[in-house]
Amino acid sequence: MSAADEIPAAAPVIENPGLPVNGKAKNRKDGRPAPDAARIKRKSRDAWAERPGEVPAPSPETAAAKRPGSKPPGAKSVGWALVQAARLHRARIGDRLATLDLFAGQEQVVQVLAASGTMTMGDLAATLRVRPPTASKTISRLAALGFVERRAEAGDGRIVRVRLTEAGLAKAEAIEGIWDAVEAELLAGLDNKERRRLRKLLRKAAKGLAEAGGLTGHETEADAEIEADEDEADALAPIPTH
Repeated sequence: MSAADEIPAAAPVIENPGLPVNGKAKNRKDGRPAPDAARIKRKSRDAWAERPGEVPAPSPETAAAKRPGSKPPGAKSVGWALVQAARLHRARIGDRLATLDLFAGQEQVVQVLAASGTMTMGDLAATLRVRPPTASKTISRLAALGFVERRAEAGDGRIVRVRLTEAGLAKAEAIEGIWDAVEAELLAGLDNKERRRLRKLLRKAAKGLAEAGGLTGHETEADAEIEADEDEADALAPIPTH
């Protein structure tokens, strides 16, 4: 039999491409070798290393830590707790102020003017612990609504005094009711001593932030009187017995 008459060897039959035979991966139907699992994993890792701007999917532990109900990043922060309480308080106040055509923050200006009568812009800003341009912007908006009127000082036009109009005084009464209602919600779980202590600590913290922000000298006589009254109340409070 000549070489031309020899029967060629039969090609191996691939019954299930991709499965390993004798520790080696079989060829796929197209004749190319099946991918090796370790090589795929290594290639994927190298691909991430080549793309520093992208982050791979988080591990199950990391994903679990970000699920709802896990601790927030500032769980032990006083500032975090303060911001959360202030945000909730502002939302409660804002919902009610909407019925008066006012926004949260504007009501404090109305309250201060209702208690003090006529004030200069500087005194108003000091009482609110804000910068004069901030107070001026709020006064301009309230004046446009007809709740506040401004008058320049007779002897010095640079000094502007502001006061509530009749409409503004009516709003002040409604605002007082709103604040009382939300105040009751805010302090519902605190007794009288805890409420005094909380007010004292918040004023102390606010004073520290005001000094850090260059707003020194904004402590009013009313603040000092309130603090003195609360110090006296704490001194007269009975000492709990166990």
